[in-house]
Amino acid sequence: MSASADSPARKTPVNVEVPALVVKHRGWLLVGVMGAMVMQVLDTTIANVALPHMQSSLSATQDTVTWVLTSYVLASAVALPLVGWLVSRLGTRTMLLGSVTLFTLASILCGLAQSLEQMVLFRVLQGLAGAFLGPLAQTVTIDTSTPSERPKMMALFTQGVMLGPIAGPMLGGYLTENLDWRWVFFVNIPLGIACLVIIALCMPRTVGPARKIDLLGWALVAGAVSGLQLLLDRGPSQDWFESGEVVSYLVLSLSCFWMGVVHFAAARNPLFPPAMFTDRNFLGGLLFTFIMGMTMMSVMALLPSLLQTIYRYPVIDAGLLLAPRGVGTLLFIMLFSRLMAKSDPRMMLACGFGITGFSFWLMTGWSDIMPTWPIVLSGFVQGMGISLVFIPANLITFATLPPAYRTDASGLVNMMRNLGASIGIAVATFLLGRDIQVNHAELGAEVTRLSVPFDLDRITAYGDASAAMIAAADGMINQQAAMIAYINDFLLMAVVSFVAIPLILFLKSAKSAMPVTKEAAGSVPDGMADALH
Repeated sequence: MSASADSPARKTPVNVEVPALVVKHRGWLLVGVMGAMVMQVLDTTIANVALPHMQSSLSATQDTVTWVLTSYVLASAVALPLVGWLVSRLGTRTMLLGSVTLFTLASILCGLAQSLEQMVLFRVLQGLAGAFLGPLAQTVTIDTSTPSERPKMMALFTQGVMLGPIAGPMLGGYLTENLDWRWVFFVNIPLGIACLVIIALCMPRTVGPARKIDLLGWALVAGAVSGLQLLLDRGPSQDWFESGEVVSYLVLSLSCFWMGVVHFAAARNPLFPPAMFTDRNFLGGLLFTFIMGMTMMSVMALLPSLLQTIYRYPVIDAGLLLAPRGVGTLLFIMLFSRLMAKSDPRMMLACGFGITGFSFWLMTGWSDIMPTWPIVLSGFVQGMGISLVFIPANLITFATLPPAYRTDASGLVNMMRNLGASIGIAVATFLLGRDIQVNHAELGAEVTRLSVPFDLDRITAYGDASAAMIAAADGMINQQAAMIAYINDFLLMAVVSFVAIPLILFLKSAKSAMPVTKEAAGSVPDGMADALH
């Protein structure tokens, strides 16, 4: 590491089967970083089912209590672009320890919050700390593995990422019903402490060149992402662009985005290394990560309300019916990770989007009265498709990208997944509400004397029972209108999944990975420079 930048030794290729980060207790280290990431991912969904209880406890309205979720996502989105610069300044070990510590403390404060203002503040702290855990866990997972081990390690990482959205609603529902909503935050305390101890003992210190911070670039990215996030969160409740508030968010986002493009093209030391964006596989990986986040998180947001409002399942039962999706993902991840080393990831990615689209198509055949097996079957098939999408997408994204860019790339990948989820959930929710209104009007117009179990011409003769009859008929129309709206959303997700398949043709083979050099390896642990020869 003492060689100068111009030294020929810096250009000498190293053994590609030696990981960029050599550690003694890799298994324990991966347990620590993956546990920290699962803790962060879990908190993106675990608080959803507790919102009604928080609303009454914190004296919030239905409109303002959603800031408990929005503040967390928004803080994460703003902090993510800084991960590469902070790692270059502080090192991966210090960043991991600091993030886990702050996240755990913020979780304690969230559980102790006595007002909505306190909760939003503590959720911002939690989001800022948690933003770095996903990219750092992904970087450590990749850096501690050799190219031949990478499919298996990406399978392990995928299991951690998928565990949060799947287990979150079930765990949140159980804790809320049997203990208290505050335990959805207190549950992070033992996990956070365990991860902190493991990382402190197993993660070596790293060294690397300190980078200058591009404050203007970060401000522009933060403004673009924040404006978009606020637009998506506030748009449905403010009648979208009929509101000056929502229009101002749109202007902010577009202005910052345009100025950001110009700035990154002209800046001497931009926030993100420009060389990353010349890699076609990296750009394609960002696109597919965006699509995956959009479809996966949209359906996870829609299904709990569908299962509880249309099918009348209790909270815990609704959570259990979402479990087959996780079972399918976890079962097929390890199987597909073995096949990945022997096949083209692009073909696996195409099959994954095809299977995911097929699962959404199965969901378009649902009705408002049906047994549970179609829900279980479509969820299991969807889990299989997700496992086939996630691993190849990650492999393709990082296959031809030099290791020095991995931390920045991981931050961008996580940001694109969050943006995809935000946009997907906002679009799906907006279309659901609009379609329910349209369907209700169309179905109501088709109501005739033959389609109701009472005489419409003599409705006033029933006395007080007439109002109940009208309400019952309107309830049936509402249920049918909502079911059609859900099916329309599932159809849209199927179309998006199928449309993504032809785009895979623009990717290069992930097997054409660049040879690792000491220059590309970036930061390595103290005393490990010789191991990279």
